Amino acid sequence: MRRDSTDAEAAMWRLLRDRRFQAVKFRRQVPFQNFILDFVCFEQRLVVEIDGSQHADSKSDERRDAILAREGFRVARYWNNDVLRKRGAVMEDLLAKLALNDPSPGALRAPPSPTRGEGNGVRGPGREQQ
Repeated sequence: MRRDSTDAEAAMWRLLRDRRFQAVKFRRQVPFQNFILDFVCFEQRLVVEIDGSQHADSKSDERRDAILAREGFRVARYWNNDVLRKRGAVMEDLLAKLALNDPSPGALRAPPSPTRGEGNGVRGPGREQQ
């Protein structure tokens, strides 16, 4: 584990710690197999990595992401510069990734389908309202 976080990691941690972001529990610098994950939400199986330019086209990151995917994790990668300068866009993207995997009522899902008897009370095509 690294002793000091980068500026971008520190900024992200201020947003994620203590369930500050959507009441989701994140942990930072988590050892997992042979890796140190920048941030991870085990409930959502989501890893957040904050990367510098040395990670551009990184084959080791591709291998790592594949290993994490096999273990059931999704990986969200953000550039240091984006975390520091486009924080709102990063947080919107992260919110979308969390919502896509949220099993709770009210999470993003398909709209009601009248053909399945959902929504406006009409049961299937051509049937009267009951």
